[in-house]
Amino acid sequence: MDPQHIGKIRVTNFIDSVEHWSPRLLFTDITYDDLKANGDWLRPHFLDEDCKLLLSIHAFVVQTDRHTILVDTCLGEDKKRGFAQWNMRKSPFLDVMTAGGFPPESIDYVFCTHMHVDHVGWNTRLDNGRWVPTFPNAKYLFHKTEWDFWKSSDHEEGELEVITDSVLPVIEAGQVQWVDNDFAIDDCLHLEPTPGHTPGHCAVHLSSAGEEGVITGDMIHHPVQIGEPLRGCSADADPAQANATRKQFVERYADTNVRILGTHFHHPTALRIVDQGGRTRPTM
Repeated sequence: MDPQHIGKIRVTNFIDSVEHWSPRLLFTDITYDDLKANGDWLRPHFLDEDCKLLLSIHAFVVQTDRHTILVDTCLGEDKKRGFAQWNMRKSPFLDVMTAGGFPPESIDYVFCTHMHVDHVGWNTRLDNGRWVPTFPNAKYLFHKTEWDFWKSSDHEEGELEVITDSVLPVIEAGQVQWVDNDFAIDDCLHLEPTPGHTPGHCAVHLSSAGEEGVITGDMIHHPVQIGEPLRGCSADADPAQANATRKQFVERYADTNVRILGTHFHHPTALRIVDQGGRTRPTM
């Protein structure tokens, strides 16, 4: 994605991984035939030649007049993961960010839309055998409801590993600022509650000089869900709530100038939603 300017806000994304996924890995109720039927508007950006989903795992750096905010921290490296291609991986992510003008020390805030594996990975890095916060000068904004879910619910071993290596070390380092749904920065960035994928999931709403944008997190994984908002994700904690949230979101922003910045949207990443005779579609 080329840097986006939303009024005086500048948004740049940095890619940690580009993925080609079978629809069965991500969605509960979609087939290759369903994707083929939508190929006219999903290709070439969001669907590959084999009808696999094109997905990007990236972070957004949001620059306001006063602060630099990193939204979601992707996969990280050196971490034990159950998904083979993510297990003990290496990545040039931090070097690419630094070359792009954003060394770890430059980040003022880190916000994780939720605490899944591909959104908290670079929260920490390995230093002499210990997990330490990657962004030493940042306040990490953790949503209270999201943390309550992860600290008190029953979870699989792999999910607990993510919390142990990518969330707890930040809490123990004293770098967390606990936030609620009404949290805002600089009057131009506020949280937009989008529960369902996880209980405390929040999108990030940007507003400046009469322009608006929303960073989706996993409320929408793939543009096919703009066309079919009730297509549920297999990782949704509350499928009914997730579907309702997504449907309301798509209806709210259809035929507006609000830019939708998909946390997993492959290039071009920044889209608008249009209503074409009762069918919602993304447009560049």
